[in-house]
Amino acid sequence: MELASEAARSRHLPEFLHGFSERVARILGAEWCGVVVLTGQKAELFSAEPAVKRGLDEAAIVSFARKAGNQKEICVASGVHLEDAGGGPEMVVIPVRASGGEPLGAICVYAERPQAIREEEQLLHALASHAALSLENFLRFSQLERSKRQWVQDIDAISDFIVVHDRAWKIVRTNRSLADFLGMPPVALVGEAVSSLRQLASGEGSLPCPFCLDTGLDKEEHIVTSAEKTYIASTSRAAGITEDDTRTIHVLKDITDRREAERRYRELYDSIQEGLFFATPDGRFLDVNDAMVRMLGYSSREELLRDDVGSFLYPEPRARTRLLATMRKTGVLRNHEETLRRKDGTLLHTLQNITAVRDSHGTIKQFRGLMLDVTDQKMFQAQLQRERDFNQKILNATQSMILVLDTAGLISYANRRCYEAGYKQEEIIGRRLVDLVEPGQRQEFDSALETTAHGQQVENLELRAKRSDGTTGHFSISLSPMRDEQNAVNSVVVVMTDITDAALLQAKLAHSERMATIGRLVAGVAHEVNNPLAAILGFTDLLLENTEVPVNAREDLQIILQETQRTKDIVQDLLSFARQRPVKRELVNVSSVLRQTTKLRGYDFASHGVEVSEEYDEQLPAIFGDSQQLQQVFLNLLNNAYDAIEESGRRGRIFLRTSQAGQWIAISISDNGTGIADVERIFDPFFTTKQTGKGTGLGLSICYGIVRAHGGEIQCRNNVNGEGSTFSIRIPVAVENSNAAAKEAGR
Repeated sequence: MELASEAARSRHLPEFLHGFSERVARILGAEWCGVVVLTGQKAELFSAEPAVKRGLDEAAIVSFARKAGNQKEICVASGVHLEDAGGGPEMVVIPVRASGGEPLGAICVYAERPQAIREEEQLLHALASHAALSLENFLRFSQLERSKRQWVQDIDAISDFIVVHDRAWKIVRTNRSLADFLGMPPVALVGEAVSSLRQLASGEGSLPCPFCLDTGLDKEEHIVTSAEKTYIASTSRAAGITEDDTRTIHVLKDITDRREAERRYRELYDSIQEGLFFATPDGRFLDVNDAMVRMLGYSSREELLRDDVGSFLYPEPRARTRLLATMRKTGVLRNHEETLRRKDGTLLHTLQNITAVRDSHGTIKQFRGLMLDVTDQKMFQAQLQRERDFNQKILNATQSMILVLDTAGLISYANRRCYEAGYKQEEIIGRRLVDLVEPGQRQEFDSALETTAHGQQVENLELRAKRSDGTTGHFSISLSPMRDEQNAVNSVVVVMTDITDAALLQAKLAHSERMATIGRLVAGVAHEVNNPLAAILGFTDLLLENTEVPVNAREDLQIILQETQRTKDIVQDLLSFARQRPVKRELVNVSSVLRQTTKLRGYDFASHGVEVSEEYDEQLPAIFGDSQQLQQVFLNLLNNAYDAIEESGRRGRIFLRTSQAGQWIAISISDNGTGIADVERIFDPFFTTKQTGKGTGLGLSICYGIVRAHGGEIQCRNNVNGEGSTFSIRIPVAVENSNAAAKEAGR
């Protein structure tokens, strides 16, 4: 009973355990007694007399106590004496357990006769119960004190201001944060009127407390402000010590920075020129910025948020349903184009980026989005697309090839006409256009390109360039500069027109006009010369018939007659060139005429080692023409070939060939002579490449006139191997042709 009374009075555990161990040793008649207290992993020995004074091993005692604490039975431990650890007096260890069975420690009793003490089992259990009860009370009291101190520390550690007042509007408690802010200790505020804290809340309230509202609610929350700070005041009420006492607790949270951040956020939110919005999962606006209001044509944010305008915003009702379904499925939309309707009914083209906000369970709670007005951009793009399509159609419909070059001359674009002309994309894109120009004219093209690169336009530059089939054609080229935003030339547009056929036609027309002019001149001269020639021939014949003319004079007259006759033949050639003699039309077999003409020079060719090869198509249809004039053409060409071979000094070869090409008869005469120096002028009258006295320059002109009179064409080119030249003649097939007529003409 004394132990229980002492335990109830004691408030200091070590002091109590010292007295408890001393009383237990006296009751049991033991030499020494100690109590080991277990607290978690920690074990501590308490005794009135230190164990070492009795020669006991304190560590061994604690170890035995740990083991006994996990048991329920009283045990005897040996080896606790420092001098003889293996034997000697033993120690009785009584486990001490809480009411719930948890180990609290052990009572360790050291005596000369431990067995006698062991026999007092009932007394030992009673002592253990007293010790357990006392330890539990001390532990609970310690926990309560620690909890109270911890609660005070926790309250003081809160950065928010806390003040508690009673019904008399007196301060009961404040935390350290509020006291430090006011510059005084917390105890100094206890008992002061709560109105002394009015400096934390501006304005005059109707209640003595600046933080209370006359609402009658047990819990409330509102904003209070001071000159420099803004607080959110959370108020709750609790019962006091007595039944009629009520305490009010105010927690003031400083939200000055947050309010400032919200203000700045709102300013930024409203100053953004793009539309920002928050919406519910069903698409109803929760908040929008000013730009969104202006964009949709409403007068205020409240007007836009007042009603669900979503159904009106979408011209197509199903568009809103599709958008919401997509958002619920994917949770995000990026660069989504949507057409909306303004308040006045006009259409608004938008580009939207929307994100779904979900809770911890994955349920969509809100949509947040940004909307761009791209109406002007859409209109501009549509107009730009129309202009682009228009320009593309013009580029692709033109018959000229249009290329775009960079300033280095590389091709970066080619219109459809280029590919229709046979060029392949890989052959021109990324290549230099100058590589297509004939080498002799590349410098001229480079100069034109450089001129254009300096901002000047070059038009109608005629150059020879390689076609897609590898042949060389005549092109009219115009170069125009293209400029960037800084007005600097960054590319060149090249328009190329193939004028090969036009150039040939123009050359033929010019040649025909020249031939016609010369023909008229020659005809007039020939007629004027014929009259005196006839008189000379007539008088020369009369003189030769006169027997009185001396022999030596007769010889001179004979020479005059021969030369006059030769002059007459030349005049006849001129008249033939001038087409003053009508052409005799009949069915003619070209191969037969060519074969007969070759026989006329066969002896000369054979005697001078000229090899003649003939390849005639015996099934050729007949033509309408003058066989004698055609024979004159063929003979003239053979004579020219023979002269060219003789000048070359090499073993001669002449190749003659006839064939049919559609409605044309083709004749080609080739040689391996010296070739022709100026192919362009070979058919001009009085132009000759022969030495003086060997030609009049009218032979090929006459040939040209005869072939044209037959409705045909004659062309000349130098051979590819560099030896000789080839004359090509084309004459149309007779329309009234028949096989019988052709055979008759061939006899």
